[in-house]
Amino acid sequence: MAARSIASLTVSFGLVSIPVKLFSATEASRQISFNMLHKTCGSRLKQQYICIKEEIPVGREDIVKGYEFAKDQYVIFTPEELKAMEEVGTHTAEITEFVPLAAVDPVYYDKAYYLAPDKGGAKPYALLAAALRETDRCALGRWAARGKSYVVMIRPAEDGLVMQQLLYAGEVRDMKDIDIPETDVKPQELKLAQMLIEQQSSDTFDPSQYKDEVGARIEAAIEKKVEGQEITLTEPPETGAQVIDLMDALRASLERKAPARPAPVEAAAAPARKPAKRAQQVEAPAPAARKVARSKG
Repeated sequence: MAARSIASLTVSFGLVSIPVKLFSATEASRQISFNMLHKTCGSRLKQQYICIKEEIPVGREDIVKGYEFAKDQYVIFTPEELKAMEEVGTHTAEITEFVPLAAVDPVYYDKAYYLAPDKGGAKPYALLAAALRETDRCALGRWAARGKSYVVMIRPAEDGLVMQQLLYAGEVRDMKDIDIPETDVKPQELKLAQMLIEQQSSDTFDPSQYKDEVGARIEAAIEKKVEGQEITLTEPPETGAQVIDLMDALRASLERKAPARPAPVEAAAAPARKPAKRAQQVEAPAPAARKVARSKG
């Protein structure tokens, strides 16, 4: 089924304008959601707002919006006042600068949209995509929609352009706000960690390799419920934290992941030799540490 455009807009940089169509890059509808039901009869429940002072339900026609500037003290805004503060929607995403793609930390990434050329926009669309790809840069700009103003990043993808809505600086916490103690890393530990990373490295990201196992379990359970089958609950396995020496853990990880090496052809007639493990390239642990690792395995 072909994707449906959700909006049309113009991407502009300098005197160049590119008419594009906007497509949502994610599918929230694919998420499984449950409804709130009355336990005794199974009917849907209706949400109500209750006044905490008078303890009575309040209809939507009697609801106003207010901002709490002090404890239990509010300033009230009318719908007209709120509407006046909204950003006027524009059908243009105006590019203000180009920066290296790596300069934008992914922590700022919010919602993503696919862009496709609209009528008359194929040539400048292809030009912008190729230029961004060749320079390894992305475009930053502003876009107003639904009463709000957004910072957006337009970046090249394999087949076209992606418009990434970004968070404002005030919406992202500074990592300095959390406590990360300074810790020395030993060269030997770093070498083993690098070996483990190299052993499990891939040149590309294949999202199809990662499945939503929880979603699959929920879908299977829903299907069984619909068919009138009983669901058997299983006890989750106990996961106790194991204290293990860091060097031993790294070596054990390398040995567990190390691929088997084929024996040389000329040595086929000789007794098979156990292939050397990559972890043995560094200094072996002390006998006492090795004994602890075996006893805790």
